[in-house]
Amino acid sequence: MPDTATDPLSATLAALADPTRRAILARLSAGEATLTELATPFEMSVPAVAKHLKVLERAGLITRGRAAQAKPCRLAAGPLADVATWVLGYRRFWDEGFDRLDEHLRRLQDGDRE
Repeated sequence: MPDTATDPLSATLAALADPTRRAILARLSAGEATLTELATPFEMSVPAVAKHLKVLERAGLITRGRAAQAKPCRLAAGPLADVATWVLGYRRFWDEGFDRLDEHLRRLQDGDRE
């Protein structure tokens, strides 16, 4: 099993595995926000949201500023590009599957016409 401390892709995927963290990233895609702002829509404590932020920060998915006490969080999308690159490696597999499905459907339609 890969060590997430040395494998950035595994750290990113582990961070993305949680729906709360994905929701936080979605919110940050609209612009920076403070911990309090990020915690507002969730039915959990601010310290619980802070733990999610630490996971996202360790994975390199967010950065935290030092603006007085606020410490605004910002999306850092670089690791998401690495995930996209990894997923695209499987595109040939999906495309071939769709091509086989298209061929099968064509054969079924041609059989109906005969």
